[in-house]
Amino acid sequence: MGLPRTRALLAVAAGIVCLNAASGPADPFAGAAAARVFIFVRTDCPVSNRYAPEIERLHEEFAKKNVAFFLVYPDRAETQASIDKHRREYGYHIPALRDPSRELVKRSRVTITPEAAVFNAAGKLVYHGRIDDRVVDLGKSRAEASKHDLEDSI
Repeated sequence: MGLPRTRALLAVAAGIVCLNAASGPADPFAGAAAARVFIFVRTDCPVSNRYAPEIERLHEEFAKKNVAFFLVYPDRAETQASIDKHRREYGYHIPALRDPSRELVKRSRVTITPEAAVFNAAGKLVYHGRIDDRVVDLGKSRAEASKHDLEDSI
Protein backbone atom coordinates (compact mmCIF):
# COMPACT_ATOMS: atom_id res chain seq x y z
CA MET A 1 0.00 0.00 0.00
CA GLY A 2 1.41 3.43 -0.98
CA LEU A 3 1.73 6.55 1.08
CA PRO A 4 -1.15 9.00 1.04
CA ARG A 5 -0.61 11.63 -1.65
CA THR A 6 0.18 14.47 0.77
CA ARG A 7 2.66 12.32 2.67
CA ALA A 8 4.41 11.34 -0.55
CA LEU A 9 4.75 14.99 -1.54
CA LEU A 10 6.22 15.92 1.81
CA ALA A 11 8.81 13.20 2.18
CA VAL A 12 11.12 13.85 -0.77
CA ALA A 13 14.72 12.62 -0.74
CA ALA A 14 16.98 14.82 1.38
CA GLY A 15 14.72 17.87 1.27
CA ILE A 16 11.23 18.57 2.48
CA VAL A 17 8.47 19.43 0.10
CA CYS A 18 5.51 21.20 1.64
CA LEU A 19 2.28 22.16 0.04
CA ASN A 20 2.56 25.78 -1.00
CA ALA A 21 -0.62 27.38 0.24
CA ALA A 22 -1.09 29.10 -3.11
CA SER A 23 0.25 26.79 -5.78
CA GLY A 24 0.85 23.21 -4.65
CA PRO A 25 4.08 21.34 -3.87
CA ALA A 26 7.11 23.45 -3.00
CA ASP A 27 10.54 22.65 -1.63
CA PRO A 28 11.26 25.42 0.89
CA PHE A 29 14.97 24.53 0.81
CA ALA A 30 15.32 24.93 -2.96
CA GLY A 31 17.17 27.91 -4.35
CA ALA A 32 19.84 30.13 -2.90
CA ALA A 33 19.27 32.06 0.31
CA ALA A 34 21.57 33.30 3.03
CA ALA A 35 19.15 31.76 5.53
CA ARG A 36 15.59 30.45 5.75
CA VAL A 37 13.16 31.47 8.46
CA PHE A 38 10.02 29.47 9.13
CA ILE A 39 7.34 30.95 11.37
CA PHE A 40 4.86 28.33 12.53
CA VAL A 41 1.38 29.79 12.99
CA ARG A 42 -2.26 28.80 13.27
CA THR A 43 -5.24 30.78 12.07
CA ASP A 44 -6.94 30.41 15.46
CA CYS A 45 -3.97 31.23 17.70
CA PRO A 46 -4.39 34.67 19.27
CA VAL A 47 -0.70 34.89 20.18
CA SER A 48 0.35 34.11 16.59
CA ASN A 49 -2.10 36.69 15.32
CA ARG A 50 -0.73 39.41 17.61
CA TYR A 51 2.72 38.79 16.14
CA ALA A 52 1.64 39.45 12.54
CA PRO A 53 3.02 43.03 12.38
CA GLU A 54 6.36 41.95 13.88
CA ILE A 55 6.63 38.97 11.53
CA GLU A 56 5.97 41.22 8.53
CA ARG A 57 8.52 43.76 9.78
CA LEU A 58 11.20 41.09 10.11
CA HIS A 59 10.35 39.72 6.67
CA GLU A 60 10.67 43.16 5.06
CA GLU A 61 13.94 43.93 6.87
CA PHE A 62 15.71 40.65 6.14
CA ALA A 63 14.40 40.06 2.60
CA LYS A 64 16.91 42.77 1.58
CA LYS A 65 19.66 40.49 2.94
CA ASN A 66 18.56 37.43 0.93
CA VAL A 67 16.82 35.76 3.88
CA ALA A 68 13.78 33.72 2.84
CA PHE A 69 10.76 33.83 5.14
CA PHE A 70 7.82 31.41 5.20
CA LEU A 71 4.68 31.14 7.27
CA VAL A 72 4.03 27.49 8.03
CA TYR A 73 0.57 26.17 8.83
CA PRO A 74 1.10 22.76 10.48
CA ASP A 75 -2.53 22.06 11.40
CA ARG A 76 -3.80 19.19 9.26
CA ALA A 77 -7.34 20.63 9.41
CA GLU A 78 -6.41 24.02 7.90
CA THR A 79 -8.03 24.59 4.54
CA GLN A 80 -6.72 26.70 1.71
CA ALA A 81 -9.68 29.05 2.20
CA SER A 82 -8.96 29.54 5.91
CA ILE A 83 -5.25 30.19 5.21
CA ASP A 84 -6.07 32.71 2.47
CA LYS A 85 -8.54 34.47 4.75
CA HIS A 86 -6.01 34.53 7.61
CA ARG A 87 -3.28 36.01 5.42
CA ARG A 88 -5.63 38.74 4.15
CA GLU A 89 -6.97 39.61 7.61
CA TYR A 90 -3.50 39.96 9.14
CA GLY A 91 -1.78 41.59 6.16
CA TYR A 92 0.70 38.82 5.48
CA HIS A 93 2.79 39.07 2.31
CA ILE A 94 5.13 36.24 3.31
CA PRO A 95 4.90 33.02 1.27
CA ALA A 96 2.84 30.39 3.08
CA LEU A 97 3.34 26.64 3.33
CA ARG A 98 1.09 23.90 4.64
CA ASP A 99 2.83 21.08 6.50
CA PRO A 100 0.01 18.59 7.13
CA SER A 101 2.33 15.62 7.69
CA ARG A 102 4.54 17.78 9.94
CA GLU A 103 7.82 16.89 8.27
CA LEU A 104 8.99 20.50 8.54
CA VAL A 105 7.76 20.65 12.15
CA LYS A 106 9.98 17.66 12.95
CA ARG A 107 13.01 19.02 11.11
CA SER A 108 12.56 22.41 12.82
CA ARG A 109 11.98 20.89 16.27
CA VAL A 110 9.12 23.30 16.98
CA THR A 111 6.40 22.45 19.48
CA ILE A 112 4.04 25.44 19.72
CA THR A 113 2.71 28.41 17.76
CA PRO A 114 4.02 30.89 17.20
CA GLU A 115 7.49 29.49 17.04
CA ALA A 116 10.34 30.18 14.63
CA ALA A 117 13.07 28.08 13.08
CA VAL A 118 16.11 29.41 11.25
CA PHE A 119 18.21 27.34 8.87
CA ASN A 120 21.53 28.54 7.46
CA ALA A 121 22.41 28.47 3.75
CA ALA A 122 23.55 24.84 4.05
CA GLY A 123 20.16 23.80 5.47
CA LYS A 124 21.37 23.31 9.05
CA LEU A 125 19.00 24.28 11.86
CA VAL A 126 20.70 27.11 13.76
CA TYR A 127 17.78 28.38 15.88
CA HIS A 128 14.34 27.29 16.98
CA GLY A 129 12.30 29.05 19.58
CA ARG A 130 10.34 32.14 20.39
CA ILE A 131 10.16 35.30 18.31
CA ASP A 132 10.86 37.48 21.34
CA ASP A 133 10.10 37.66 25.07
CA ARG A 134 6.88 39.68 24.78
CA VAL A 135 4.74 36.76 25.99
CA VAL A 136 5.59 35.99 29.60
CA ASP A 137 3.04 33.27 30.33
CA LEU A 138 -0.36 32.12 29.14
CA GLY A 139 -2.48 35.27 29.08
CA LYS A 140 0.37 37.51 30.27
CA SER A 141 2.50 39.67 28.04
CA ARG A 142 4.76 42.71 28.14
CA ALA A 143 3.92 45.94 26.33
CA GLU A 144 7.22 45.64 24.46
CA ALA A 145 9.79 42.91 24.05
CA SER A 146 13.15 43.33 25.76
CA LYS A 147 14.80 40.36 24.00
CA HIS A 148 14.49 39.76 20.26
CA ASP A 149 15.55 36.13 19.96
CA LEU A 150 14.55 35.51 16.35
CA GLU A 151 15.97 38.77 15.02
CA ASP A 152 19.23 38.20 16.91
CA SER A 153 19.53 34.66 15.54
CA ILE A 154 19.23 35.78 11.94
